[in-house]
Amino acid sequence: MKQMTINGVRLSRLILGTGDLRKLNGTSMLDAFVAAGGTTIDTAHQYTQAEKILGAWMAERGNRDRLVILTKGAHHDDGSPGPRVNPEAIDKDLHESLDRLGTSYIDLYALHRDDPQVPVGPVVEALNRHLDAGRIRAFGASNWTRERIQEANDYAAARGLAGFSFSSTNLALAEALEPRWPGSVAADAATRAWHERTQLPLLAWSAQAGGFFSGLFSPNDRSNAEMVRVYYSEDNWRRYDRAKRLAEVKGVSATQIALAYVLQRPYPTGAIIGPRSEAELRDSLDAEAIALSEGELAWLHLEREELAP
Repeated sequence: MKQMTINGVRLSRLILGTGDLRKLNGTSMLDAFVAAGGTTIDTAHQYTQAEKILGAWMAERGNRDRLVILTKGAHHDDGSPGPRVNPEAIDKDLHESLDRLGTSYIDLYALHRDDPQVPVGPVVEALNRHLDAGRIRAFGASNWTRERIQEANDYAAARGLAGFSFSSTNLALAEALEPRWPGSVAADAATRAWHERTQLPLLAWSAQAGGFFSGLFSPNDRSNAEMVRVYYSEDNWRRYDRAKRLAEVKGVSATQIALAYVLQRPYPTGAIIGPRSEAELRDSLDAEAIALSEGELAWLHLEREELAP
């Protein structure tokens, strides 16, 4: 698998998500992912059982030092109700995640949600304390807006502290019309431009838009309310049609084209994937090898009308 680096941490650009335990099939998908060259696994304090399964699997395989663990904390719906973006919640969640995972450090730690009412200063300082203690190797933000990340990084820079070294939001060829879940954030045009300008890495969740390009959905089939709410738009159906057309030319699938689009942004990107089988895992691996020209990328995203030969 192709690699990228975040704050000295070397990771595979394809990241195995563990939010849906059914897709792990016990631990067989973890084994298949590692056998295919994957190193980076995404989990969260909110995914209680996933962290425990992952911790037991790493202990049994003895492979912790060969993996990159991305976990998240301070989610609003995890523990006490209401916003939890504060040093106390961060401390609690991080220590519990370390215990569940059976490790002394987290490679990439992210705050799972944001609370814009909370000043960034105490949050940045709390994360730096864990960084200095060696409990985390790098930290970032999951579902924070670019404005809040920039505010946090400005605060850190002014005080000689480490700032957020990555962001994890939704990024896909199909653009989200509204948040998929409460408090979640998708990378809009201004955010994508900000990432290009700052070159801050973006680790995309729902990089394949929840299967939008799989052929399982159509404009007339409105049975999946979540997909209709988040992705059904005239522009997204045009993007789907273009992905299918380009896939036919290249001899691949529309889903692979959509994933290749995310991996070929003008700023560092990784993609969190949730394969249900080794065949789907192989499809994602093969998508890494698909080369898309600048013209093809722009055409897929409706930024130009003609596809140059």
